[in-house]
Amino acid sequence: MNYFDLPKIDLHCHLDGSVRPQTVIDLAKQQNITLPSYDVDEINALMVAPETCPNLPEYLSRFELPVSVMQTAESLERISFELFEDAAKENVKYLEVRFAPQLHIQNGLTYEQIIASAVKGMKKAEAQYDIKGNYILSMVKFLPSDTIPQVIDAGVGLLNQGVVAFDLAGSELDGFSHDYATFAQDAKDKGYRVTIHAGEQGCGQNVYEAISILGAERIGHGVAIKDHEKAYNLVKQEDVALETCPSSNVQTKAIPELAQHPIKAFYKDGVPVTINTDNRTVSNTTMTDEVRKVMEQFELNEEDYYKIYKMSVTHSFASDDVKQALMQFAK
Repeated sequence: MNYFDLPKIDLHCHLDGSVRPQTVIDLAKQQNITLPSYDVDEINALMVAPETCPNLPEYLSRFELPVSVMQTAESLERISFELFEDAAKENVKYLEVRFAPQLHIQNGLTYEQIIASAVKGMKKAEAQYDIKGNYILSMVKFLPSDTIPQVIDAGVGLLNQGVVAFDLAGSELDGFSHDYATFAQDAKDKGYRVTIHAGEQGCGQNVYEAISILGAERIGHGVAIKDHEKAYNLVKQEDVALETCPSSNVQTKAIPELAQHPIKAFYKDGVPVTINTDNRTVSNTTMTDEVRKVMEQFELNEEDYYKIYKMSVTHSFASDDVKQALMQFAK
């Protein structure tokens, strides 16, 4: 099977974790930002997390460099375009990218400008390549929550025109959903879809609450439900798709090694699973790599692949027209 040629869908990909190292150097020079090095290999080494990190904070530290140059409308547009371009060139047909507008206000951009710049880059790539996409607005839990309504409101003008969903990201404390119920409800009332990071570093109960309290339609990662029967059953019952990110899960120690990843067990038991990159640069991966790893490690065949592909289409936040077009690529 030629993994590169397979049509692919990525529903869980972070913008700031998927920046080309050369672009960081270019933008730093333009913006007079001092980097620890201007050698692309050395910058790459600072942006790629080790194969296994001691913990999630070590993994997250790799985002500092890219975020430092992502404070202008031009840089956000360029990085967005390049991510979609890179994905299109490996036959990704549809890509949902998430990012946190709260991280890009250091130079005075408004949330509206930040979101519009990212969407503009995506639209430019859509016009040039055979790829469609959408943006998910991630609220970062370590930042003041009083900014969340502002971000939600800022995205409303582009809802279903490049922006589709609300997400919560960042460190995963037990029971976090209770603190964000009003924000998630506000987002849903305004027309956002909902996907929540849960059950990655945290417990399965967090997945249960992300669905039952926040109304999550998809869960970012969610691997912890393997040890939590109540959450596992709710995911199946509500047909909530898990956005699994195999390489990332091993790197952050959410799973000890790929062989122990529950994706195959979930898939065989009818849990909706999708395969995703999480962070192309930080995890040093592509969709082709992720698909190959899963297919080879778990001895899945082409028929299995297309079943997972169709699950990704079904559970994507794409419009019905785009979903219909994406289904044409499935065997």
